[in-house]
Amino acid sequence: MGATSACWFVVLLDRDLSPGLLDRLRNLAGPAVLRVVPHASGRPWLVGCWPDEELTACAVGDVRLAVAGTCSLKAAELAARARKIRDTAHIEPALSDAHGCFHVLASVAGHTYVRGSFSGQRRVYRAEAGGGTVCADQARILARLTAAELDTAQLALRLTGDTVPHPLAWGALWRGMHAVLPGTALELAPGGEMRTRRWWRPPADELPLDQAASGLREELERAVALRVRPDEVVGADLSGGMDSTSLCFLAAKAGARLVTVTMDAGAPTNEDRLYATRAAGSLSRIEHLVFESADVPAQFSGLDERVDLGDEPSPIVRTRVEQRYLAEQMRARGARLRLSGFGGDQVIQSQPSYVHGLLRRSPAAGLRHAAGWRARHRRPLGAITRALLDRGSYAAWLAEAAGLLRTPVAADDLRWGLRPYLPPWASEQTVQLCGERLLGAARDATEPLHPDRGRHAWLAAAQRGGRLAGPLAHCGQLARLPYHSPFCDDAVIAAALAARPHEAASPWSYKPLLAAAMHGLVPETILRRTTKDHFGYEWHNGLRRNRQTLAAWAEDSRLVAAGLADEDALRRALLSPQLLIGGIAEFETTLGVEAWLRGLEHQYTLDDTREMNSAPIAR
Repeated sequence: MGATSACWFVVLLDRDLSPGLLDRLRNLAGPAVLRVVPHASGRPWLVGCWPDEELTACAVGDVRLAVAGTCSLKAAELAARARKIRDTAHIEPALSDAHGCFHVLASVAGHTYVRGSFSGQRRVYRAEAGGGTVCADQARILARLTAAELDTAQLALRLTGDTVPHPLAWGALWRGMHAVLPGTALELAPGGEMRTRRWWRPPADELPLDQAASGLREELERAVALRVRPDEVVGADLSGGMDSTSLCFLAAKAGARLVTVTMDAGAPTNEDRLYATRAAGSLSRIEHLVFESADVPAQFSGLDERVDLGDEPSPIVRTRVEQRYLAEQMRARGARLRLSGFGGDQVIQSQPSYVHGLLRRSPAAGLRHAAGWRARHRRPLGAITRALLDRGSYAAWLAEAAGLLRTPVAADDLRWGLRPYLPPWASEQTVQLCGERLLGAARDATEPLHPDRGRHAWLAAAQRGGRLAGPLAHCGQLARLPYHSPFCDDAVIAAALAARPHEAASPWSYKPLLAAAMHGLVPETILRRTTKDHFGYEWHNGLRRNRQTLAAWAEDSRLVAAGLADEDALRRALLSPQLLIGGIAEFETTLGVEAWLRGLEHQYTLDDTREMNSAPIAR
């Protein structure tokens, strides 16, 4: 379908819109067939390109109901739920026991309803086009539909990586475009009136560890079984860590035949292969593929490939070609999808800031946990004390963060979460733009995801996992092997959040909630593992192998052209990344933004004849 993604949809109001709107959507579809699902009135409701298995829709009277993505409800079940709907307030109760990761789309007596997932892996954007509000699951579809300019301030925020705070993390990268925040739905009346409805709320965090673990095990089993059919070949990552290994055992329990991949890192102390081999030895009907770094494309390969990199930059650019190669190996052995443990780190353990609330509810336990985290991360007593005594609001924290964008922060922040931090090569304009957005959110008295800062930090972390899982799923599309992250299913997130925070994470044990949930299924040697390895050798080797591309980027940076990076400082980083002290995550984030901007130049197509050399950037 030309420059657009292979799977997308837009949602149209039940009113007469510009007659040229459908023609523009057909241009976006290119050679692919444009699919249209009508409102009860006969006007177009859902328009786009998708395979049959991606979207299920039904019609019952004047109700139209659809789910897009991985959902437990099939066509007949969906129709049965649609019969319970009389107005938009009935939609979520009718779907309350559905599980998976999916959009919900409805048209009820002319009123349109659309939402994504709480995790943020499935998103919704809106913009004005054709005389009314148009929604889509992908921002770049709306950008091409409306010829929108890139938003420099949003690009600047992306240089802080995955620490962009709520709600700024969800902003679209084009002007005139608005994100529907995860956990809320958009309702549109035929006349164009608009309102949002909150449809997702976290459960109470009061279950003891054993009960919460039982609920998590049940939801993970459902999430995996939803994607796995007995005797079918399924690809899966088997890193040797607890998250991916748990999914492999759950898939085997569901009857899958597994093709698993393990990367054997070059570091002599790396233990991933050891633990992965132990796990594979306890699984039946498995083909376990182990790859050394010399077997696969080097990291940072393909930086200059002209591919659709999605709605926003992602550090996945580092391993994109490597992951495509691994997907090809799994697909060649019959795999029809790939399971990933991605999101487990963010979803199944609370963040250290839970100590703030624990200290007030149970001072003795709070002091003990604070001392444990201090010892584990070797933090100064003064820093711990100041964080725990702080009672500032979320808005005050955002305002403070605006003035500290160049000040590094410890990863285990005990306040409202990870404070945004810009790399040293960010320009003064970038600092100013980011600061303005943070101060704007503070002035608007932005509410946190939860009044309790520990709860907020856990919810934000779960959504961060979902936000980063989106590029993984897009990478799976490019590799023609669907990529699934069951830990990012909303029902799995809710099950994890039901645990008592000080039991779901601990300075003295590793992922205690997941370990308890997988007890009796995953070998204890895996559940007791406390190490987490890295690919430092592969990282540096990949940079050496691709230094010519990095040198070319240093001389012709799109970030520098946009005024977002200091030319000399960025050149030093790109030409000598091996000299970076810390800052590796910031370096990868910057490469992701640079690659995204370059990729956009080659795919920003508005119709069959007009190819733009670069996407316009709003100053």
